Amino acid sequence: MSALDSIDSLLFSLARAFCTPLAVFIQIQGCMICLILALGWACAAYVRNREIKRMKDGMRCGNSFSFLCHDISELEHSNQIKLPRVTVVMPLKGFGEHNLLNWRSQVTSLYGGPLEFLFVVESKEDPAYHSVLRLLQEFKDDVDAKVVVAGLSTTCSQKIHNQLVGVENMHKDSKYVLFLDDDVRLHPGTIGALTTEMEKNPEIFIQTGYPLDLPSGSLGSYCIYEYHMMHADDFRLDRYGVVSGLRDGGYSDDMTLAALAGAHNRLITSPPVAVFPHPLASDLSFGRYWNYLRKQTFVLESYISKVNWIMNRALFSSHCYLSWGFAAPYFMALIHVAAVLRIYGKGYSLEETNITSGGLLLVSCLAICTFTELLSMWNLTRIEVQLCNMLSPEAPKLSLATYNWVLVFIALVVDNFLYPLSAFRSHFSQSINWSGIRYHLKNGKISKIERSKDMGPKFTDLGGKHLYGKKGAPPKVSFLSSLARSLAQWRQPKKFDV
Repeated sequence: MSALDSIDSLLFSLARAFCTPLAVFIQIQGCMICLILALGWACAAYVRNREIKRMKDGMRCGNSFSFLCHDISELEHSNQIKLPRVTVVMPLKGFGEHNLLNWRSQVTSLYGGPLEFLFVVESKEDPAYHSVLRLLQEFKDDVDAKVVVAGLSTTCSQKIHNQLVGVENMHKDSKYVLFLDDDVRLHPGTIGALTTEMEKNPEIFIQTGYPLDLPSGSLGSYCIYEYHMMHADDFRLDRYGVVSGLRDGGYSDDMTLAALAGAHNRLITSPPVAVFPHPLASDLSFGRYWNYLRKQTFVLESYISKVNWIMNRALFSSHCYLSWGFAAPYFMALIHVAAVLRIYGKGYSLEETNITSGGLLLVSCLAICTFTELLSMWNLTRIEVQLCNMLSPEAPKLSLATYNWVLVFIALVVDNFLYPLSAFRSHFSQSINWSGIRYHLKNGKISKIERSKDMGPKFTDLGGKHLYGKKGAPPKVSFLSSLARSLAQWRQPKKFDV
């Protein structure tokens, strides 16, 4: 028997195995996951599209500023002077190609009330320090903004430490504090919209939003598919253990705050306008994507209580199961298609190979469900791009032209295949390198922090920001070579870029 015949025999055996009841269940389950995702994205698109229609109706009725507020009378001076003071805290780390544009969009808010911006860095040696100082010099007295040097964290992640130092330095009359990542672009009316919602419903504990990732063209950028406003007094008074929960061993601000909200039955909301352009680095490599994924899965290893640990274990298990439940049917479909091609290519009969036509039926069902899923994703992205363009009429227009939907599909499969590998790696290592700082967890909290410029990356993962200087650029590598190297080294120590 030739080597090719042996391969054919293995291929046909796999094709037959993938038609057993268990294999059929896995493939039907994969189809259902695709349809559930499509339904979720369709619902999100409906909510976003309703906001677009509201703005268009406002413009037809003469409200040219509907991107700022529903009722134009809200812009009258008598209403603007009543707006509460807001402090925006931005923890910074490194400097990249999109930072200046992002920062500029943040400090040029059209919020009519008292507003201050606190840019918080670890030290003056951070490349972001001098860059943001130059930006603030352009605005001088037009913007209430300053740079705060936080120093090194000792009991929590550097990002959380910077946030807490920012809170300590906020104005004594601030009613709300907005924690904002420096890698998203704000719309002119964002702060006003968030404040309005907080004023309408004082029971809101956290208001949050989501990034609209703008791929740069590399496959890694397609695999990555961010802010929260809170009551300032929650931090001043350490309500619900907000400050102590973050400070005493906190790794992820998002997961910690979400756990506190769940423990105290507090409300978390996300308004439909909370979608922000998030440009990704033009040289984003697969290696940096893998490190980003490691950090996303590592957050499930941190917890603040027994209940929080149980919830994280449930998320860990369900996400791993569903991720491989999504990816496995595509491998099975590939085997079915390859077997059929070999049968017709070699002139075999179905009787000779004992293969039924059931495999092709399953492939057809998966193809239809995948097309429905991608169509729903495309529609949501189209609507979010339109919404962002309407919310920022002065900004350069966003476009769907940057999306390669073939790469989007490949990235969906790759991401879901790698997620469980990353999750298990995080679980057994209990350590992570985040922007050049290695954190070690013990009992869900940070127990040890190691710093060395030689032990970690020189660039952040998504934005490609320089951590220690502005010279040099990471080498561009192919997807296959990056994937092979990443998987080969996954045993070596490797949601959130600062």
